[in-house]
Amino acid sequence: MTDWLTITCGEAPLIVSLPHTGTKIPAEYEGNFVSSWIALRDTDWWIHHLYDFAAIELNATVVRTSISRSVIDVNRDPSGASLYPGQATTALCPITTFDGDPLYKEGRSPDEAEIAQRRSAYFEPYHVALAGEIARLRAKHPHIVIYDCHSIRSAIPRLFEGVLPEFNIGTNDGASCAPELARRVVTLCAETGRRYVLNGRFKGGWITRHHASPSQGVHALQMEIACRAYMREPTGAVHEGSWPEAYDPELAAPLRESLRRILSACLDFARTGAP
Repeated sequence: MTDWLTITCGEAPLIVSLPHTGTKIPAEYEGNFVSSWIALRDTDWWIHHLYDFAAIELNATVVRTSISRSVIDVNRDPSGASLYPGQATTALCPITTFDGDPLYKEGRSPDEAEIAQRRSAYFEPYHVALAGEIARLRAKHPHIVIYDCHSIRSAIPRLFEGVLPEFNIGTNDGASCAPELARRVVTLCAETGRRYVLNGRFKGGWITRHHASPSQGVHALQMEIACRAYMREPTGAVHEGSWPEAYDPELAAPLRESLRRILSACLDFARTGAP
């Protein structure tokens, strides 16, 4: 564990990844951003609270970075290649927000040398940690599940049309996990009565795509949750006074119960249902 990377080691065949909950911007970068609020606007707000039962109740391993995704996004292809060719997205070291607003003051965007330094300092250690936990748990279990946790505002016209379903399940078009695992998660999402989609706008990022190896017993999926499912999300554009809303445990409780069932199903699959 470092001051920005937290690894909670469990013994169950389940890894919960939290790549975008971080709000820390190292001092050497802070003054380059237009503002701290703009730099943190696209944080996956309160996801660490939604899933805080995973380690305690399910004995899952949790890997979390406290570094903001605006500094470096550990869920992007480190080569800089787009995970969604032809669609708007953000980069390894993004220079705009999801809405297309500049993140940096003029002339302050990171150059190639600085991107390489951030990659070495933050991106690579995150993935070394994930790989280490995968190896540790695979030595104990024939199958494990990596569950990658995300959230996003329900409406962002630059990224997608209309309003996003509450549950957005990504399995890289079926390549990152066994079909049975995807079916179990889809069924549980359907039972909530909320909208859901499998491999819609979000099919899974670098974590899901890079670390998955179903034939080797490593199954991975990404869950992108629309923020309205667990917080009072404003309609239309957000501003500093309206975003983010404070975490409300009572409001989030129904979703937390759904997520508890989903993670339990992932765990059951790894233990008994994997082919």
